[in-house]
Amino acid sequence: MRKFKKFYIEITNVCNLACSFCPVTGREAEFMKIDDFHKILDQIKPYAEFLYFHVKGEPLLHPELDKFLDISYQKGFKVNITTNGTLISKVKDLLLDKPSLRQINISLHSFDGNQNMNHKAAYMENIISFIKEARKKTNIIISLRLWNLERDNQINLTNNKNREILTVLEQEFNLPYQIQDVVISARGIKLGERLYLNQDHEFTWPGLGEPEDEGIGFCHGLRNQAAILVDGTVIPCCLDGEGIIELGNIHETEFSKIIESNRAAALYNGFTNRQAVEELCRKCGYRKKFGTR
Repeated sequence: MRKFKKFYIEITNVCNLACSFCPVTGREAEFMKIDDFHKILDQIKPYAEFLYFHVKGEPLLHPELDKFLDISYQKGFKVNITTNGTLISKVKDLLLDKPSLRQINISLHSFDGNQNMNHKAAYMENIISFIKEARKKTNIIISLRLWNLERDNQINLTNNKNREILTVLEQEFNLPYQIQDVVISARGIKLGERLYLNQDHEFTWPGLGEPEDEGIGFCHGLRNQAAILVDGTVIPCCLDGEGIIELGNIHETEFSKIIESNRAAALYNGFTNRQAVEELCRKCGYRKKFGTR
């Protein structure tokens, strides 16, 4: 039986921000129901141990997040949450009390991706407060993300990219160096125990309107990951935010049958032979991170 390193479950596609780097979904706004979540976990239990509450949307918005985390724990899953961090102070006590929570990824670049967001100092203060309490009381791993760099590192240096946020991190965690000097040459660094910072180029969601390449290359979709959108649509990876590569719906067909379907098999075998058979995959720049041969 195929095993996945991670399984993405979109518990909501609703977000409280409108980031410039994140296309607005054309799908109907929705929050996953508890009963549906139960059924999904029962079906994917043989295939994965780690859940990621993420595709589109802000998971901290879900009014029953605490129940989702409890159910995950009861069924033996560890949960990773990706959030923009704006609601972290409102749900802090909830998060710190959940043994199923393994890791929180906080997209700090969300702040600069929104023209209407103000009070960066308060935003960072809430995140720093959460980090310190989480490190003191739990074993939660925290990954801070700044995925907004220019591809020309000299431009990042000249413009002091992210300097305000980096200064806060340097001071709060008593770092004996400037992060910018390290991260420019190394993608990720450890800021402290169970605390990491990851910087990368600005992320572009794949879409059918993007340029298409010859499709030579590799991807981990359906190999070490799969995803389920809030309406139950099964997709091969977390980057198909509109469900373009719809493999089936878990509310209509068993997951075990969906991943053995002709379309799923063609995608999997295609990447085994270093060839993207799906149009969206041929228009996905992220795929090139895994090499073109």
